[in-house]
Amino acid sequence: MNNTLEQIAARLQGYDPQAMTADGVREFLAQLVTPVQDLLELPLFEAFGRVLAADVISPFDVPPHDNSAMDGYAFAGAQLATPAPLQLQVMGTALAGKAWQGTVQPGQCVKIMTGAVMPAGLDTVVPQEFVTLSRAGDIDTITIPAGLLRTGDNRRLRGEDLMQGKPALLKGELLTPARLGLAASLGLETLSTWRPLRVAYFSTGDEILSLGEAPREGAVYDSNRYTVFGLLSRLGCQVIDMGVVRDEPALLEAAFTQAALRADAIITSGGVSVGEADYTKAMMKKLGDVAFWRIAMRPGRPMAAGRISSMKIALDAHGISTDSYQDDSEGAVLFGLPGNPVAVMVTFLAFVRPALLQMMGARPEPDVLLRARSLEAIRKKPGRTEYQRGRVATAPDGSLHVQITGSQGSGVLRSMAEANGLIVLHHAQGNVAAGDEVDVMMFDGAI
Repeated sequence: MNNTLEQIAARLQGYDPQAMTADGVREFLAQLVTPVQDLLELPLFEAFGRVLAADVISPFDVPPHDNSAMDGYAFAGAQLATPAPLQLQVMGTALAGKAWQGTVQPGQCVKIMTGAVMPAGLDTVVPQEFVTLSRAGDIDTITIPAGLLRTGDNRRLRGEDLMQGKPALLKGELLTPARLGLAASLGLETLSTWRPLRVAYFSTGDEILSLGEAPREGAVYDSNRYTVFGLLSRLGCQVIDMGVVRDEPALLEAAFTQAALRADAIITSGGVSVGEADYTKAMMKKLGDVAFWRIAMRPGRPMAAGRISSMKIALDAHGISTDSYQDDSEGAVLFGLPGNPVAVMVTFLAFVRPALLQMMGARPEPDVLLRARSLEAIRKKPGRTEYQRGRVATAPDGSLHVQITGSQGSGVLRSMAEANGLIVLHHAQGNVAAGDEVDVMMFDGAI
């Protein structure tokens, strides 16, 4: 059984829903979510982007034999002991995929291609561009300059990459292109993965227009559905788009009910700020166990998190009273995000994305932040975490610098589209002077 919100809050030191730190939100969500448990055995092409459900053990040594790291000439490295240039007769050619079967005596070598099996007794390869080749009759001879090599140079050892019986990939790793290629190099046709996470999403608010609707005064077109769809798709989630839901109790209840019955997680935007119509908040409370936070951050101060109870919905559907129902530990995890477009993306990247990765069964990994010099002064008050949109580039001296992309208002979507990362100004941090180094969360493939 999952932890209730009350149980999680009791374990967090200094928990205050009206004054949450960014770190406190991440800690809370890490205890709120649990990984999916359904397995899928998938062919490699279909496994891309999924999360491994079991370690992949190497069935053989990789490489399976000593081989050459480059095109050149293989010989016994003990002959390098002489201080003079080394002359060797070429006895044949070893090709990749076809082992050379002859024998090599002292004073002899074999021409060898990259990846070819090292002939017996040979342990060193000289790159072909470093030798002088001469011919007398039908015999080729190479001369290797003195002091150029050491015994064992340019040889790949058997099992150097992976040893038979050792883990090649670990449970919880995302199947990236490199990891997919590694699995293929082991001859594996299928991989055991966790099923994709099902995430339902809808926007709320009477002021939201769907594409195709005529403009009207005070209304804006819904961009959040499309950015969240992209964020979830990049993450490999199965997205359930539920459109725009008006601020009407019956419509909101129907949307939350359908979402909780179909999805592992629900994401909404709008309806969680102080002063907004409280239909959304009321429906969240009615159908589940939800905490409403004010986070010490910018942008994205308001946020809701909890669960929409599938059991409570089922009881309601059968006419059974749930007024005293307390067990809200089962159901779809809810992330109620702010309505402003930039705040939606920032809270998703900072909080929702790590939580969804945990639900997908991915191994937790610390944030990787780049350090870059700010090209301008940034005003910042200690006591909150700020995420400024920035563009990182390489300076002429090879160092990284970052510049803010225009207005930082939470509704200025263009500044997010022009950025390639978020400048992270930490909770206790104050003003930044031009030339100071700052942390940057790069978008990479997330956006």
